[in-house]
Amino acid sequence: MGVTKFDLFTKEQNELARLARVFAHPARVAILQHLIHTNACITGALVQELGLAQATISQHLRELKDLGIIRGTVEGASVCYCINPTRWKEIRHLFNQLFDQFEHNCC
Repeated sequence: MGVTKFDLFTKEQNELARLARVFAHPARVAILQHLIHTNACITGALVQELGLAQATISQHLRELKDLGIIRGTVEGASVCYCINPTRWKEIRHLFNQLFDQFEHNCC
């Protein structure tokens, strides 16, 4: 089997790309902003807040949860979502490492 595109890049480069892909959708950004601003676990409020269908929101929540950006706990018949603070720090660190490499040295 040959080398895949992902094998050409470092673990960090692949991780940043996966994270950037998740952050690239405005609905997921809105979900994260809502979670940050409410500073509490949320359940069904996203449907009213964003105006998207429950199935669409569930799909976006799954994308965020798969990368560990949010976590969910079962509370009765619903799932309560919140930002995963440990993962959030890791993501901030990864992006800051990239941004901190830049020094204005051309043009």
